[in-house]
Amino acid sequence: MGAIPINSTQFLKKIRVRRRRHNRPKPKAQVKIRSRLNEQILAPQVVVIDIHGENRGTMDIAAALTLAKEQEADLVEVSPLAVPPVCKVTDFGKLQYRQSKQDQQQKAKQKKIETKGIRLGFRTDTHDLLFKRMQAEKFLGKGSKVRVEIVLRGREKAMHDKARGNLEQFLKGITIPHRFEEEIKRGPTGFNALIVPE
Repeated sequence: MGAIPINSTQFLKKIRVRRRRHNRPKPKAQVKIRSRLNEQILAPQVVVIDIHGENRGTMDIAAALTLAKEQEADLVEVSPLAVPPVCKVTDFGKLQYRQSKQDQQQKAKQKKIETKGIRLGFRTDTHDLLFKRMQAEKFLGKGSKVRVEIVLRGREKAMHDKARGNLEQFLKGITIPHRFEEEIKRGPTGFNALIVPE
């Protein structure tokens, strides 16, 4: 007995095709290691720095805790990976406050620099070039990086020397002091360069 013919729609209904999802992995959250203090410290022996910043050497954890209580402060593990761990006798609240202030100052120092793009054509008119030059100068004036590219289409790709010359001429016309972060290079669509304010 021969096989029963199945038309294509019935066949597709029977076979369920699963699409594979390409999910990007989520960036891992940076976990801050919290300092252990007082009874949370697990090491049997620790190196102790007292409240005045003096190194008291290696001590048993019980003796270190007694010293911290005598000085009316907390015993805080500042270097848990050292052998033995380094602990400091200090006010934990003040230590946290100082640490948060330092983190805020570091964030303020990290200035985010944007990269702006200017796209030129092979036959861009002089008026348009002037407008784009003014745009580039405005971006540089605000402290942004500027990627200038000249796009070549069709037969224009054969005239790469002229295109490179046009791009060089455009960059020379920018009056705001700048320097190259990336020199003029050939790309898949033409030429580009990255300039930054000096």
